[in-house]
Amino acid sequence: MLVIAHGSRDPRHAATVRALTARVAAARPELRVDTAFLDFEPASVPGAVRRLAAEGVRDAVALPLLLTRAFHAKTDIPAVLAESAASLPGLRLHTADVLGPSPLLVAALERRLRAAGVRPGDRAGTGVVLASAGSTDPEASAVIAEIAREWRRTGWCAVRPAFASASLPRTQDAVRALRAEGVRRVAVAPYVIAPGFLPDRIAAGAREAGADVLADVLGPAPELAALLLRRYDQARLRAAAPEPLRDTLQGGVGLSPPLRGRSPQRKSPVGRMGGRPLAS
Repeated sequence: MLVIAHGSRDPRHAATVRALTARVAAARPELRVDTAFLDFEPASVPGAVRRLAAEGVRDAVALPLLLTRAFHAKTDIPAVLAESAASLPGLRLHTADVLGPSPLLVAALERRLRAAGVRPGDRAGTGVVLASAGSTDPEASAVIAEIAREWRRTGWCAVRPAFASASLPRTQDAVRALRAEGVRRVAVAPYVIAPGFLPDRIAAGAREAGADVLADVLGPAPELAALLLRRYDQARLRAAAPEPLRDTLQGGVGLSPPLRGRSPQRKSPVGRMGGRPLAS
């Protein structure tokens, strides 16, 4: 598994990504887990691909550490993987789907809210701002809005999407809108994986508007580690399937063919929240 993160000048970002991939590796010791970054970090994607080939790896899954299918998933990662693999015919790369939407991500959001002090009995009286990094891609923004709508149906007083960049509303505006609607307690749930500039902007907006609760980023949550392994397994399943079945598998479980990907159609990004929770 080659996990590909965006990268950041903020050293907390890489540290958090590596803590997550270490958790993945610990959960499946027989699986080699490498980490690379699109920018800002010396562990580049081309370097990681060359290292895999040099060390005798013949088959690998590139897994975008992204929550939505926006520019990086649609353009940057396919391009850098295609260029990196072009001169390495002995290495076959398969690209997994992005992480979201998934019930496991919602479970991780709820874990972070609980850790920030939101109790089960607070649910009906609490409005949540689902604060994402933001994107100019309308597909990505629509997915965030749909997650908010579905999450609201699990018992929260209200759930509103917000964006740290590119789209509106901003976090502080969503908090104020909930207050104006009479919501007495407002919690901000960052829908981001690791700390950095945009997560800091989310936190600043929450504080500026006087949110009652600010949850942490998703980080190395066990649900996130489980989701990475799920996306890896799905990509391997599709790669092993006969050609006529691959499109069917992609529509059913969200898989992408080597060096390119498409977004699967899902009826609900939240799904059932029941079942046994993962250990912290």
